[in-house]
Amino acid sequence: MPTLYIVATPIGNLEDITLRASRILRQVTLIAAEDTRHTLKLLNALGIKTPLTSYYEHNKLTKLDYVLGHLEKGDVALVSDAGTPGIADPGSELIAEAIRRGFRVEAVPGPSSVVAALTVSGLPTSEFRFVAFLPRKISERHRVIEQLATETATMVFLEAPHRLRTTLEALLEGLGDRQIAVCRELTKIHEEVFRGTLSGALAHFTEPRGEFVLVVAGAPVVQKTPELNNDVETQLCKLKQSGVAAREATTMLADETGLSRRELYKAWLKIE
Repeated sequence: MPTLYIVATPIGNLEDITLRASRILRQVTLIAAEDTRHTLKLLNALGIKTPLTSYYEHNKLTKLDYVLGHLEKGDVALVSDAGTPGIADPGSELIAEAIRRGFRVEAVPGPSSVVAALTVSGLPTSEFRFVAFLPRKISERHRVIEQLATETATMVFLEAPHRLRTTLEALLEGLGDRQIAVCRELTKIHEEVFRGTLSGALAHFTEPRGEFVLVVAGAPVVQKTPELNNDVETQLCKLKQSGVAAREATTMLADETGLSRRELYKAWLKIE
């Protein structure tokens, strides 16, 4: 059974191509690329002559069967303009359909602007939410940001230069002046990472240029204060009736509920 290879390509620096990715791109019978002109520069630099075909947002429906038809005859590689295919690009639909038709789908991992930005952001990375591009319509954008306001995980957005300030303003309005890392032109000559607040980023990027990844701090985790409720009082009552000493009972329930022994002892004294 032929294989659809999901091949990650450099997001800027061509030296980031992996040995395996280079080999796969040479061996497959066809490369489906988001922008053939962009991918051709990479292939020329590597001396690869594999045939190319375009597969992007506006032709993905008409090109789907064409690419899968080639896959029936031999291995095919899917690449995006940069980074890992299938992440916020039309490649995800090709991957899903290939799986549905029973083809083998295999990842050739490598560069990713999302992971690269997270690693240099300085913000928590144990949990993150990839949002990609915010909606263009103001009402939709505000709705999405409102939903994200209580998200405690670090959030990652992609943005084009002409929309950067609009997005920063919308995030500042909807989330407050959060910490942010604005990563510009990652791995390229003019790479820049701004670390600070949303308001600071707005003041810094007055004339944005290049491609941006925004890493925004999540909402603060609100620790819920334990409350003395009827269930706890009922447990205290049962312990007292069974002859358990006050110190033992309050210590036991303090460990279970997070309530203080002082508060539990006050409740204990009220039990008749």
